[in-house]
Amino acid sequence: MYPDRYKNLPSKKTPLVILEPGRIFIMGRSIPENPGDFYRPIFDWISKYTHNYLGKTRIEFGFEYVNTSSTKWIYMVLKELSDLKDIATNTNLAWYYEKGDEDMYELGFIFRSLIDCQFDMVEVIEMNSGQYEKIFSKN
Repeated sequence: MYPDRYKNLPSKKTPLVILEPGRIFIMGRSIPENPGDFYRPIFDWISKYTHNYLGKTRIEFGFEYVNTSSTKWIYMVLKELSDLKDIATNTNLAWYYEKGDEDMYELGFIFRSLIDCQFDMVEVIEMNSGQYEKIFSKN
């Protein structure tokens, strides 16, 4: 069976993470002191999920800022997600970026090539905790 829900509240250095069957939600600032300590439980949850879950999955990522070491972990998470069964028809990924933030926009396009599913680039006025809650509650 796939794992239970996983949640990590945001901090000044880490994003809001909500992982549950059918939905993977990571948004915020990702500049943890030790990205491995932060992302390892997320990666492990997703690894179990991709090998056991058979339903539709909505993936939502959005970052104010991502440091280089976090980018590596996000890459690994996306590569693991690419193992989802019937990914092309059962998975949709939304990449949120702040209007005018070319770096996050370009990073989304780079990551788009890693996963074979519908991948939507979604521009928002501002990336902040209020925006994350709004996005999470609407879907």
